[in-house]
Amino acid sequence: MDRAEVAYRAGVSARGRFVSLEGGEGVGKSTQLRALGSALRDQGLEVIETREPGGSEGAEAIRALLLEGDERRWTIEAEALLFAAARADHVDKTIRPALERGAWVLSDRFIDSSLAYQGAAGGIGVERIRAINDFAIGGFLPDRTLVLTLSEGRARASARDGDSADRIGGRPEAFHDAVHRAFERLAAQEPERVRLVDASGDKVAVTERLLAELSDLLP
Repeated sequence: MDRAEVAYRAGVSARGRFVSLEGGEGVGKSTQLRALGSALRDQGLEVIETREPGGSEGAEAIRALLLEGDERRWTIEAEALLFAAARADHVDKTIRPALERGAWVLSDRFIDSSLAYQGAAGGIGVERIRAINDFAIGGFLPDRTLVLTLSEGRARASARDGDSADRIGGRPEAFHDAVHRAFERLAAQEPERVRLVDASGDKVAVTERLLAELSDLLP
């Protein structure tokens, strides 16, 4: 192996990994993000846990605009643009710096939520959402996207949230069914990056399934 190849491999191994957790309402993303972060730290990795919308000072300010208030507060187009603006700040201020120093970044939602929620279920179109985000983050994507699937997820979310669901989570059942189908299509179109993970059963078992889908990325 020549010196150029050694340097190249060293650079690749020094960079961290970016993993997003996706899925519909009530599938356990937040719980599994924490569990996955703990499991990766046990392997000696630095792990940053973050979320969307949010994850940086500017993006957290936009989060309040997006999730609070009446469901009709924003048009679906304005909503998509706000998500993209928050994501641009999140990537610039939090995700890229962590990856550059070799940390792993776990994010509760990223671009695939915009593709599923605003693009497919919201009717804007997946390709238009891709175009907006290409401008915002320059084609930046997770190394792996893990989509948690749970047939009773919406029922769980409804029971948990009651009247307190945010303006997006509280949308009609048909909207969330469309989101679920969109995630399935994304996994079929990008099987190397996007993986469906069964979120049913024991929480420890679910974390093990997530780790199995990251095995090829681990050092």
